[in-house]
Formats: sequence, structure tokens, C-alpha cells
Amino acid sequence: MSMLKDALESGKFGVTAEMAPPKGYDFTEQMEAAELLKGKVHGVNVTDMQSASLKATGLGLCIKLKQAGVEPILQITGRDRNRMAIMGDVLSAASFGIDTMLALTGDHPVVGDCKDSKPVYDLDSVGILKMLSKMEATGCDCGGNELAGGAPKFYKGASVTPVYDPIFLQLNKLRQKVEAGAMYVQTQGIFDLDTFKKFMELVDMYGIKTHIMAGIIPLKSAGMAKYMNENVPGIDVPQSMIDRLAAAAEEGKAKGVKGLPAQLGIEMATEMVAKIKDEHLCDGVHIMAIGAEKNVPAILDKAGINI
Repeated sequence: MSMLKDALESGKFGVTAEMAPPKGYDFTEQMEAAELLKGKVHGVNVTDMQSASLKATGLGLCIKLKQAGVEPILQITGRDRNRMAIMGDVLSAASFGIDTMLALTGDHPVVGDCKDSKPVYDLDSVGILKMLSKMEATGCDCGGNELAGGAPKFYKGASVTPVYDPIFLQLNKLRQKVEAGAMYVQTQGIFDLDTFKKFMELVDMYGIKTHIMAGIIPLKSAGMAKYMNENVPGIDVPQSMIDRLAAAAEEGKAKGVKGLPAQLGIEMATEMVAKIKDEHLCDGVHIMAIGAEKNVPAILDKAGINI
């Protein structure tokens, strides 16, 4: 049974992290981080060529994580594969005991590092969820053909962006994802808990019933925050946070100490995680450390969270 499903459906505070496969074939760095995450999270999302940048396949890293005793969450986008290829990957994942997934539409190749690549988009995130839900219900593949041994069951997830204008478009899309079979939802990175509370109130007002996990991105510098504000849809880092990071950089420069902004970013992420849990704002957190997965256990320990 999916560790994440067991946690969320039993009322526990769900905790997931995120990890990207390497741009190459050496998984050493990822597996070292996996050892640190073991026993600290209910699952590790493996990204599917995030930002349309070429990496090793997510399925490959998911298999490595599973073999190492870390629960993987297979992210699947509709950008690079048609429905046949998606279902083929899902069946292969199930054969290795991978039973948790998250459906995404996927960034267009034009924003990535292989710009001549042709997008597929046979299915978007809702379409992927519908296809897998139908497979589970009928025991048949996407062509209506019976699957040998029956269909595997997945704990299916999706994403949502709480900072969006107009927000009702995100809420309507979220409703579609839940109706298509999403049993849990991870949000884009949030930085203002008051805004997040209002979003959660709207979710309740719309009558959308699912487990929601708040996306947490530990900031490393004021420059990183500014870049995300300017280039990442759905990200809105408050100026007050940017100012604190900039001040930490100046302090570090004056004292000859490196890493103060990143240290502050970890502290701010810890504060948010603890507050989300203590105030019961949602069902869990999804920590996106962006290459610094080794910091996730420290964030959880300082926030007083044990799975």
C-alpha cells in the first residue's frame, strides 16, 4: 500500500520531498540524498524532465529509490509521451511495486534545453488521470483491451497553483482533476500563509474534497527569489522575504561568513512547515529543495515532524 495514502487517509500529516534525475546516467548523488530521506518522508516525487530539461527518465530513478527502500512517487507529464507510452510506463512501474503517481501536463519544450523537441500532449493532466482511473475500473488498457493479470491500482495525485489570477480557473481545473481520480494534491511553492489560507477557504467553498499538501521551497538567496518571481508561474515571494535574504547576504559579506542566506531560507521554510502543521492549515507538506535534498531532514527535525 502507498505510504502516502496510508498516512493521509489515516489522518496523519503527510510529508513528501522532490528529487530530479541526473542529467546523465550516474545516480550516485540522488541515492546519497535518498539515504538521508529514508524514514523521514512518506514519498519522494521524481520529476519528469522538469522545466522541459532533458534528464534521465523518472521511472529509472523511481526504480532505484524503490530498491533502496525509499517510496517513490512517479511524476508523469503528457508532454513527451502519448497515451500508449504513458500506460506502458505505468504498467512497468507497477511491476516494481511503485504505486503512487502524480499527473502533470508538463512545460512546453520551448522553455527547455532541447528546443527542437516536438511536444506530444496527447493527454493533459486530467486526461492522464481519467485514463488511469478507467484502466483501474475496467481492467483494460487505453484501447479497451484486457490487461493480463488485471489492472494495477495507483494512489493518484495532481498539482494546483494557489497564486493565480483569476483563481477560479485553478479551482475549476482542480475540481476536474479530483473528479478524474486525483486523491491528493500538491501545490506550487507558497510563501504567504495568509494567501494560502484564503485559497484553502475557496477550496472548501467550492466543495472540493481531496488531501492538499502545501508546496514548500527553501529559498537560497534573494536572487533566487527574484528570479522565481519573474520567471516561474504561480510563484510570489513577498518583498519582506527578499529583503531578509538580501540583509543576510550583506551580513555574511561583512562577517566573512558564507551561506547565511541559504541558512535563513531553511529557517523560513521550517517556520512555515511548523505553522502549517500546528494550525492544521492542510493535510501535509511537499518540500521542493531543488538540488539541496540533504536539507530536508533538518527542516523536518526543526519543525518537530516525525512520520
